[in-house]
Amino acid sequence: MILDGRDPAAIQQAAQALQAGHLVAFPTETVYGLGADAGQDEAVRGIFAAKGRPADHPLIVHVAAGAAGTAAVAHFAQSLPPFAQALARAFWPGPLTLIVPRREGVGAVAAGGQDTIGLRCPDHPVAQALLSACAARGVMGLAGPSANRFGRVSPTTAAHVASEFADDLRVLDGGACDVGIESTIVDCSRGAPVLLRPGHLTRAQIEQAAGQPLRERETLNAPDPRASGTLEAHYAPTAKVRLMDAKALQAGLDVLGPHAAHMAVWSRAALRSGSQRLLLKRMPEDAALAAQQLFAVLRQFDDEGVKLIWIETPPATPEWEGVRDRLQRAAAA
Repeated sequence: MILDGRDPAAIQQAAQALQAGHLVAFPTETVYGLGADAGQDEAVRGIFAAKGRPADHPLIVHVAAGAAGTAAVAHFAQSLPPFAQALARAFWPGPLTLIVPRREGVGAVAAGGQDTIGLRCPDHPVAQALLSACAARGVMGLAGPSANRFGRVSPTTAAHVASEFADDLRVLDGGACDVGIESTIVDCSRGAPVLLRPGHLTRAQIEQAAGQPLRERETLNAPDPRASGTLEAHYAPTAKVRLMDAKALQAGLDVLGPHAAHMAVWSRAALRSGSQRLLLKRMPEDAALAAQQLFAVLRQFDDEGVKLIWIETPPATPEWEGVRDRLQRAAAA
C-alpha cells in the first residue's frame, strides 16, 4: 500500500498506524526504513519477524529534529558525552547514527537487549513530517532498519520496499533516496568515538566535528556493541558478487569472449566484450553518485536474472569507504 508522503493526510494515517502498533515503511536520505514505535516492544518484534532478522541484531531508533528530538534523545539515552553532542550538532539531521548508553527500561527490544542504543535524526522531509506527527501522538521515536529482508539489498525507492513485503504494508513514498547507502555509525558509549560502519561521512569530517581522533577498537578494553549492518556478509543480491580491478575484469571478459552470458559488470573503466548477452553498466567516477546508485543497480541486475555480477573494486580513498564497505559485504555473502 504505497502512500504519497507529500500528502499530510497520508502522514497522519501512517502516524496513527504506528501509534496502534503497526509497521510503516518510510523514506530517509539514506535508504527506506521499516518503522515501528520504538517504545512498543511487540511492535518492534514485528520488525524482526517481518525481516527475518535475528532478535539480538539491534535496530536504529529515528528521532525528530528540534525540541521533539531533544526530548526523544533524553528519553532513550542515559547520557551523551560531549563529543557525541558535538557530532549531533554537526550532522543532525543527517546520515549519522550515534551509539550511546541506553536508559534502563527503555527501548530494550529495539536495542537487541544491549545496554546501548543507536539514535539518528534523518534528513528527509517525509521522515521528519512522520516523526513530528508521531511525537505529537506520544511516539518518541521509530525503530527503523532498512525495509528489506535481512541480509539482502537495501531499498532506495518505495517500489523496492513494495517488492519485498506483503501488499498490506503501508509505504510512504518520498522518492528515490539521495544518499543511497546506510548511515555512518559512530560508537560513543566507551568514552571515545569509534567508527563501526562507514557511510556518507568521512573519517576526517567526523574527527573534525568530534574534536578528537577516532579510536581504533583494538585500543579499547571493552568489546564493540553490536550494530546494524556490521555482519561480514550483508547487502547481498541474489546473484553472486565478485570484486576485481579493471585489468582483471577486462582479462576475464577477454577469456569469456562471445560466451559471456547471465552476468553483469559495473565498472568505472570502459570495458570491451564480444558478447551481446552481457550487461555492462558504468559506475560513476564520483563516490557520492556511486553510493546513490549502488543498491538500485544491484536490484536491477537481479531483476534481469543474472547469476554473476562483476564489480570494479572502488578506490582505496576516504570518500569511497562507505561504497567499498557495502560491496565487500555483498561479495562475502
